[in-house]
Amino acid sequence: MMNERLSAIMTKEVVSVNQDNTLEEVKKLLFEKRIHHIPVVDDENKLVGIITSWDLIKSQKPFNEYGDIKVAELMTKNVAALGPNELIGAAAMIFLKNLFHGLPIVDDDGKLVGIVTTHDLLLYEYNKEYPNDPFIKATNWLVNH
Repeated sequence: MMNERLSAIMTKEVVSVNQDNTLEEVKKLLFEKRIHHIPVVDDENKLVGIITSWDLIKSQKPFNEYGDIKVAELMTKNVAALGPNELIGAAAMIFLKNLFHGLPIVDDDGKLVGIVTTHDLLLYEYNKEYPNDPFIKATNWLVNH
């Protein structure tokens, strides 16, 4: 069931930041876009890290200091990533073994081309089991528009 390519379920229009953005900008994106993971890229769109809502929480920095703190200070630099032609099952294995919830998807040059989350996997499996559920189709439309 999980032998399809990640390119089939990944989000292609990825919200990303660079190392010079502030935590204030990250917080704003997390809330506005209702996401939890933001890949960090360089000027050539190459993946250099990731910052998450959990990173902000565990930093214990007060909100009023977020404007003075750069993403580079808090981001995770050693990031697990997969390619778009990897199998969905590979992402599931990484999520389960590492308790991650988001994986950047990069091309052969390390450039960000997508992201897959545990929600994407859950939705993929749900749609396989219940392909005609009108509630899920309507919910996905609302989230993506």
